Amino acid sequence: MFDILYPADPAPLYPKPSADRPGRPVLPPGEMLPLIDDNGIVFGQAPRMWCHGGSRALHPVVHLHVIDRMGNIFLQKRSMRKRICPGMWDSSVGGHISYGEQALEALYREAAEEIGLLEFNPSFIGTFLWESDRERELVVMFAYVGHPDLTVNELEIDGGKWWTAEEIDAAVGKGILTPDFEAEYAKIREMLLSLL
Repeated sequence: MFDILYPADPAPLYPKPSADRPGRPVLPPGEMLPLIDDNGIVFGQAPRMWCHGGSRALHPVVHLHVIDRMGNIFLQKRSMRKRICPGMWDSSVGGHISYGEQALEALYREAAEEIGLLEFNPSFIGTFLWESDRERELVVMFAYVGHPDLTVNELEIDGGKWWTAEEIDAAVGKGILTPDFEAEYAKIREMLLSLL
């Protein structure tokens, strides 16, 4: 399992003051995220908007892959209101770990919010570093095998459906799936199917 290691006192706020912005940072409203090193040790906290605004500060996220007993994988369609990859298909559940949370807490919160999944026993399957021109995320990955009744929260996502591994393979590289899902799936495809 992967744990986020928080300091005893609240971590410093980012962005730090600079010649351009002296004094205390003016923080935009919204969720605060832990800033971590590669081992999950928290050295700071920053607003989500700053983390995704080109700072490339490493912050943790959780992903859950829901698989049924026939090997189908539930994917969510990202909301068209999202700034990053709107309308593309992604992991069953995905979200940021808020400052002060652990990975499992964030996973259960996001699963309930996005697809109405409340009672499940996830398996930790590893971590990987995702980098784009806008962000750097340490993805903490989990899987759950079952066939739950899922209720898509249309305030969070635009839909969801079960995909076969062959359908996912055929969609890779065609602008249908998010780039981070494609990278993650390539690393864990065989591991996911071995859980059946």
